[in-house]
Amino acid sequence: MTSPTTGRLRVDGATLHYEVRGDGPLLLLIPGGSGGAASFDAIADDLAAEHTVATYDPRGMSDSTLDDPEAEQRVAQHADDALRILDLLSPGRPARVFGSSSGAIAALHLLATHPERVELLVAHEPPVVEVLADAAEHRALIARVRATFQAEGLMPAMAVFAEGLKKDGDTAARPKAEVSLPPQAAARVERTMANLPFFVGRIVPAFMSYAPDVDRLAALSDRLVLACGRDSRGELPYRPAALLAERLGSELLHFPGGHTGLTTHPAEFGELLGKVLSPR
Repeated sequence: MTSPTTGRLRVDGATLHYEVRGDGPLLLLIPGGSGGAASFDAIADDLAAEHTVATYDPRGMSDSTLDDPEAEQRVAQHADDALRILDLLSPGRPARVFGSSSGAIAALHLLATHPERVELLVAHEPPVVEVLADAAEHRALIARVRATFQAEGLMPAMAVFAEGLKKDGDTAARPKAEVSLPPQAAARVERTMANLPFFVGRIVPAFMSYAPDVDRLAALSDRLVLACGRDSRGELPYRPAALLAERLGSELLHFPGGHTGLTTHPAEFGELLGKVLSPR
């Protein structure tokens, strides 16, 4: 693995840690969940063969610090952070962007508000549950997660969250096949766990309450690829992306694995992402 060039960028209310590899047109990778720039370590070098690959720790995660640790989080502010990275590394030129999960939500907002800066966006399972017909149920889930986190702590809140993400029709937890994580992914677990309280307490409530501008995205559908994991059909993060693709009249791209396919199937995931993002 090639060591990236690292930097620090002051933005409104935070200081972002970012990493850059390679040479060529800019490709910005926006991590989701409780992951940071290291989420892409297994695929960044290969993608850097054709791109200048940049990624970063979202504000409040890992090495990206908040001026006010208690600040509420907003999708628009996270999208603006991505814009500042683009302005720094690709001033005046549109970039290719990949976002996963909550990172895909920030990326959708970036595309909708600054389309001139995005040449192509691949959005992998953005859980924009407000587009669903049963959105009220998911608002109730978010409220339960937050209340449980405040009253009982992290792991009970995670259990409530996991229950809400199950496939349609599941009434009980089903055994899952054992997944052997690649060594790099296993080494990131400690940092990912350290980010979980911020993710559950601040990111989940803000991001899963976000309602995208579907009409605006429809007008920009020629530069938007909506994607899901092959193994996550029916799960909550899959459904909004599939619905958006249907409403936009676009094909839904399937990546290997499930919602965390980037972690469980990095080689195949990176290969497909490279093909999709190759200069047209």
